[in-house]
Amino acid sequence: MRRSCLSILFLSFFVSFAFGQVTRVERGNLVLENVPEIPQSLKDRMLQYRNTRSAAFQGFHPKQGILITTRFGRTSQVHWVKEPGGARQQLTFFDEPVSEVSVNPDSSHESFIFDKDIGGSEFYQLFSYDLGSGVSSLLTDGESRNGNAVWSNSGDRYAYFSTRRNGRDFDILVASSTEPNQATTILQEGGLWVPVDWSPDDSKLLVIRYVSAAEAHPYVLDLKSKDLTPVRPSEEKIAYRSALWSADGKGIYFTSDEGTEFIHLRYLDVDTQEVKVLTGDAPWDVDDMALSDDGNLVAYVLNENGISRLHVRDLASNRELNVPEIPYGEITGIRFQRDSNRLGMTLNSALGPGDVYVLDVAGGRLERWTQGEVGGLSTDIFQSPELIYYKTFDNVDGKPRMIPCFYYPARNRGSGPSPVLISIHGGPEGQYTPTFSSTFQYFVNELGIAVLAPNVRGSTGYGKSYLGLDNDFNREDSVRDIGALLDWIDEHPDLDSDRIAVFGGSYGGYMVLAAMTHYNDRLRAGIDIVGISNFVTFLENTQEYRRDLRRVEYGDERDADMREFLNRISPDNNAQKITKPLFVIQGLNDPRVPATESEQMVKVIREGGGSVWYLLAKDEGHGFRKKENRDFYLNAVVLFLEKNLLD
Repeated sequence: MRRSCLSILFLSFFVSFAFGQVTRVERGNLVLENVPEIPQSLKDRMLQYRNTRSAAFQGFHPKQGILITTRFGRTSQVHWVKEPGGARQQLTFFDEPVSEVSVNPDSSHESFIFDKDIGGSEFYQLFSYDLGSGVSSLLTDGESRNGNAVWSNSGDRYAYFSTRRNGRDFDILVASSTEPNQATTILQEGGLWVPVDWSPDDSKLLVIRYVSAAEAHPYVLDLKSKDLTPVRPSEEKIAYRSALWSADGKGIYFTSDEGTEFIHLRYLDVDTQEVKVLTGDAPWDVDDMALSDDGNLVAYVLNENGISRLHVRDLASNRELNVPEIPYGEITGIRFQRDSNRLGMTLNSALGPGDVYVLDVAGGRLERWTQGEVGGLSTDIFQSPELIYYKTFDNVDGKPRMIPCFYYPARNRGSGPSPVLISIHGGPEGQYTPTFSSTFQYFVNELGIAVLAPNVRGSTGYGKSYLGLDNDFNREDSVRDIGALLDWIDEHPDLDSDRIAVFGGSYGGYMVLAAMTHYNDRLRAGIDIVGISNFVTFLENTQEYRRDLRRVEYGDERDADMREFLNRISPDNNAQKITKPLFVIQGLNDPRVPATESEQMVKVIREGGGSVWYLLAKDEGHGFRKKENRDFYLNAVVLFLEKNLLD
């Protein structure tokens, strides 16, 4: 009898201890504190919504078809699709997700490079994959952070960044395809440097030194002399996002916000230094661009209020080509097929998971190569959000500043007003775009919760002035934008202003905590995912290679005045104002927002007698990427909302 009881205790990994009223349970890699048992009925109803499958375009296969990443098991892996709608042949098989595939342009090699970390640590390692043998080989040291592998045009070398020298600075290395483990450091300047493109003759590299979302500097690196030449020397703070050599090597296509509010596509003549702005008439950012091998076509994606619009331009005639109608959503990862005018891309919309499409530019035909899965659900029930604007506390040119926000009305509202979930994106230099979320669709369709996803000040996509509105001592102005959204909810009788919860991850997690300290009496609950609880401890403990980048955005905690301000506004120093239920979710290996940020917030809430659930995953980092962990986390979120928002 005693052995049976001990076995049951062991199998359930149950541990209970007295710290206030905290009950701790360990299930595999998950640690649960005060998280109740999830009812089987909830698990069963969520099952279909959790079993969605998307695909992301990673490049054209050297001989036939495309390479994608998708998930068949617990993590996303590389697959080969030979024809539109064809079977997905899995190529990599790892416990950890695989991403960032770079295909060798020399088709005789039939190989690609991919990156992968362990447990969400983001210390990515580069691996090569031989398509002939199916063998993967580690290319980097196994310890540092590496990435952005860019092949030379001939395919005999590749460049990448690495922190292997000191764990802080991003140096640029070049390795041979035949001796990949003998990489040579070619740039060692300090800071964050990224290789972006090889010159047509492979004698030079375009590299970018990244400072912040509002500032970056492109250079040309001569691989023989090691001379580093700025592309556009200027005293102005300019955001450069991407750069590519022209096919003839006489020019550089790049995107920047030089002299403008928005990121425009431009062309620089290297000899004359003359710059032509190609998208100057568009009051939107260019999010992505690609050039055809023959240099005749440039494709680019405009971010029009969070919606992607694909454009293709004939460079000889400077004429926009007709592009077939593309579904409403977000377009990413555009790449031309080598020696072809076929353009691959990933399209993600609110009404279905991401899928891969290929555009035949000459024929004007768009082909869908993959078919996302939605657990057998009918996509007819899914909601597409409405773009709304609401006024906030300050003015622009004498008129109220308007904040853009995507609004998902609740489908099953019943007879009364709908409860509301405010979802706040991370970054803070991020932007909510209406991509597919099975979780949002569950909230809207099954729970009758309306979802509001605002792009508060500090978001990208709305000009560099808007981007900088929350910097330094203006940090809490973005929180005031959430207060203005609460006012907007008050004015809409179809929404229940007595039942509002806030939800967000990373910087969005900080916004959840800050909103609960400022608007506690107007909120029912909050869900904080890998959020910052104290800016000073965050800046002191985030990985060393990230500190200077984050100081540009949040302020330098080593300055006495800034340190005092950051401490004063930090949620953990205002936790006594939070009296509503809180759910904190964290990955133990998070290199961006260390787990200590969540732990100290949980501790101070409990010490004040507050109610908090805590979920920790020991094999995750900045978010949950493994299916079993993500399934549990989403089930727990639903249970938390049922108990604290819907009751």
